[in-house]
Amino acid sequence: MGEPGRARQRRTLKGRAVTEESGIEVAVVSGLSGAGRSTAAKCLEDLGWFVVDNLPPELIATMVELGARSSGAVTRVAVVMDVRSRAFTEDLGAVIKDLDARGYKPKVLFLEATDEVLIRRFEGVRRSHPLQGEGRLADGIAAERSLLSRLRSEADLVLDTSNLSVHQLRSKIEDAFGTEASTRTRVTVLSFGYKYGLPMDADLVMDCRFLPNPFWIPELREFNGLDDEVRNYVLGQEGAEEFLQSYQQLLRLVGAGYHREGKRYLTLALGCTGGKHRSVALTEELARRLAEDDGMMVKTVHRDLGRE
Repeated sequence: MGEPGRARQRRTLKGRAVTEESGIEVAVVSGLSGAGRSTAAKCLEDLGWFVVDNLPPELIATMVELGARSSGAVTRVAVVMDVRSRAFTEDLGAVIKDLDARGYKPKVLFLEATDEVLIRRFEGVRRSHPLQGEGRLADGIAAERSLLSRLRSEADLVLDTSNLSVHQLRSKIEDAFGTEASTRTRVTVLSFGYKYGLPMDADLVMDCRFLPNPFWIPELREFNGLDDEVRNYVLGQEGAEEFLQSYQQLLRLVGAGYHREGKRYLTLALGCTGGKHRSVALTEELARRLAEDDGMMVKTVHRDLGRE
């Protein structure tokens, strides 16, 4: 077996060839205060990275080594660094070289913005710059820009966030650090019974009680929507197929909009009276169809099945 950091294959980062390490990937996120590091950290967390904010530079290598020894529990580590760590540039530069020498090949993301934009952002939240001291806000920004100039020149990816919305910044980070699976919308299709109350975590709720209730058919009453007898009955009713086609088309539009807005998790709730027959059958069929659509990862949950 190779060492934890031994390189094993190649992939690209925004058109650049980089090394994907055996067992673990490492990213360092830094840049100017107010340029969007917090947004970048949250985005990386959503993409499945283990994110550590403002870890002392001398502990970064230890964190990576622990991740490499986690037997696959941690495969991607991102460290967010800023000038709150004194001796920042020398320590961080040494750590990056050390990780590179060990074979981890850290990918460095540097975020920046124009002075005018940074001043506006700081004034908007009424906070001082960490390097401002007794001087002006512009003085703190200038000092930080000078301090980080070397790190910027060595970064794998530099993003100017001056004219980027939060959603646009997330999109660029997803393009650079996401995998196909991590950027897909995760959809939970949930069946429920109205008699037990509405699901509080649902983004969209649809009422399936417009279809005949199998409960009133003696030979179907004891079955549920997972059984072929009930499934065939529900899906064969007038309006069932039209509902599924129309709702799936609507969800394509909604899902695309959510994706543009950075929303990666969507819960769809389908309800009938008891959550046993109609909603279960329609949930299973809708999930099957959504799973065939590109860009969606789908699972089903039957909240109230078995309560009767």
